[in-house]
Amino acid sequence: MHTLKLGKFEFNSRFILGSGKFNLELIEAAIKQANAEIITLALRRAYTGKLENILDYIPKNITILPNTSGARTAEEALKIAKLARELCGAEMIKIEVIRDSKYLLPDNYESTKAVELLAKEGFTPLPYMYPDLYTARAMRDAGAAAIMPLGAPIGTNKGLKTKDFIQILLDEIDLPIIVDAGLGSPAQACEAMQMGVSAVMINTAIAMSSNIPQMARAFRLAIEAGREGFLAGIAQQSELARASSPLTGFLKD
Repeated sequence: MHTLKLGKFEFNSRFILGSGKFNLELIEAAIKQANAEIITLALRRAYTGKLENILDYIPKNITILPNTSGARTAEEALKIAKLARELCGAEMIKIEVIRDSKYLLPDNYESTKAVELLAKEGFTPLPYMYPDLYTARAMRDAGAAAIMPLGAPIGTNKGLKTKDFIQILLDEIDLPIIVDAGLGSPAQACEAMQMGVSAVMINTAIAMSSNIPQMARAFRLAIEAGREGFLAGIAQQSELARASSPLTGFLKD
């Protein structure tokens, strides 16, 4: 299976694990069962002022992907990215610029500006965005290493509600497409991978499950199966029935 390339970075796993809703005792087990190599981290979770630090629970071989959660403008996203680089040496940053507190939809305009600012500062930007072709092109041209469209509003577990628009990005944008937000079940993650997306990011669906390690493993298997199916070539659908056996050699009366 080909590696996942994000700028100058390469990974074997196509499962990006979010950490925003995990309790610290279970996050290491989730990483292990997910076989994840990247975990996202909001800067405000890295050090809370308490004795426990989330970084203490993340294995050293895991790549930390800080996000700019809390940023409302491109300039705020850049400031958070610089703080993350100081804190954990991260060069790869997930851009989140959200001004809407009700629907939590990303601000595509400010996010595109943030991509340009971060790229000029030497970061590898991965922008979270509402799937729109014109925005994706602008982000690519501004220096994005990948495009991260939402499948559905964050935390809703509704799946690929934006599937048709993600397909347009797959067809037109020559960058890794990573589905981020909204995937609520292993079947939905498998469906996304079968489309040909490069990776998926999962947080809420695992963190809110009854058995976090088991659900992380289920997502891992689904992601791997979906990728294998895409590489193998999914059979096209047909409006007419097709016999699974040759319609010859019938017994004669």
